[in-house]
Amino acid sequence: MIKLLRVDHRLLHGQVAFAWTNTLGVDCILIANDAVVDDEIRKTTIKLAKPPGVKLVIKNIEDSIKALQSGVTDKYKLFIIVESIEDAVKLTLSYPEIKKINLGGVKPREGTRQISKVMNVSQEEEEMLKDLIKNGIEVEIRRVPNDKKLLAKNVL
Repeated sequence: MIKLLRVDHRLLHGQVAFAWTNTLGVDCILIANDAVVDDEIRKTTIKLAKPPGVKLVIKNIEDSIKALQSGVTDKYKLFIIVESIEDAVKLTLSYPEIKKINLGGVKPREGTRQISKVMNVSQEEEEMLKDLIKNGIEVEIRRVPNDKKLLAKNVL
């Protein structure tokens, strides 16, 4: 069961590893990212942030979609973390059981606008999010679970 899909440019780090996994009661974290799979330094850093007692899996986007669709992840209370809105959209469109996306942090880049303290989106990303919202996906903005939930539809 997917507990949450989170977009965070830092992927797995202290506040995600402990605050979110405890609040969600997850037993498995899936890092879905094409670049990390081949980056031993980033993989090692991510593994260091893993909370005890929680399984960590790092896969590229395509393999993550295949794993979700195959049912191999069904036995877990799964927390999926991606680095970009584009990756979140790919997963959501490929696996309709994803009903909620948490926007936890995307740093400023050229051509983006700030929609919250931690979220910066391009026009293209904004359109992707609006499409997801129109299709019944809840898109919220929150860094940590005890922050006030801000629905993306109210700031886009």
